[in-house]
This record gives sequence, C-alpha cells and structure tokens, in this order.
Amino acid sequence: MPEIEIYASAWRLVEVGRVILFTHGPYLGRLAVIVEIIDHKRILVDGPSKKENAGVPRHAVALNNTIVTPIVIPQLPRAAGRGPVAKAWEKAEVETKWEQSAWAKRRDQREKRRALTDFERFKVVKLKKQTEADLRLPGTIRGPKSYVCSTFCGKVIMIEVIGIHGA
Repeated sequence: MPEIEIYASAWRLVEVGRVILFTHGPYLGRLAVIVEIIDHKRILVDGPSKKENAGVPRHAVALNNTIVTPIVIPQLPRAAGRGPVAKAWEKAEVETKWEQSAWAKRRDQREKRRALTDFERFKVVKLKKQTEADLRLPGTIRGPKSYVCSTFCGKVIMIEVIGIHGA
C-alpha cells in the first residue's frame, strides 16, 4: 500500500489572534486582531495600536470589509479583554512585523504615487529615462552580472562580460 502524505493548506485562516486589515469603512487601512468569531460572516475585533489615528475600538465587523493577514498573535484566548489583547499585541510586535512586510511597503508606495502632483509625475518619468540612458552608456559595467554597453551598426547592444581578469 503506498503511503500518502497530506499537507495542511497555507491559507490564511480566520482564527482568534489573526491580524486583519480593514478595506472599507471608517477604519480603512488600519490593523486589528480577531478576538472572537461571531458567525461565518462576522467577527469581533480590537486594535490596540499606540500610534495616533491607528487604533480600532472593539466592535463587530463583517469579514467582507477586511483582509486576513499572515500575522498571528499566538495563544490569544477567546474573548480576551482590552488589557490582555494590548499586552499580546505589544509582545507579538504586530506593528513592526506589518511595517517590515512587503505588503505594507507596496501599500505605502501606492499611496505615495497617488498623492503625486502632475509635475512630480513628470519628474519621475524624466528620472527614469535618465537612469535608463545612463545604463546604456558605452563602456559601463553594472551589477553582479557585468554587461558592457557598446554600439554595433548604430544600435546600442549589451554584451555579458564573463571572467574579466586584471581589469
């Protein structure tokens, strides 16, 4: 009889202690932790953040208005009070984990780009073109895989340099 290995899914489960991100409503973009699961569509959340305008009061919220993050506060008891939740939040360093995640960095980048004025967007385009032009200069060597840019029949080509010694 062949042996069968069964693996648990890597999904982000709705569980007590899981950190969520609000996608709709007055707490848009804020973090909170699931304290209790009310039913299959609603959860009780609490967000004891120390940052200004980042806290979320304890209330029931629909799962449709949130996204479940991969951050979990381990061994948080069901229906824990505000004090134990705040202590567990600090101990698990939820906010630092969130700020270091690629997801949070992408959200910040997106918000910064949305806030740009027309002239700032123009400057970004010009700077991108300038860096591309700098990379195409003849004789430049860049990066771990070194490339030499040169012209051949009027076209700029990039040649990968392998094993340059004495240079």
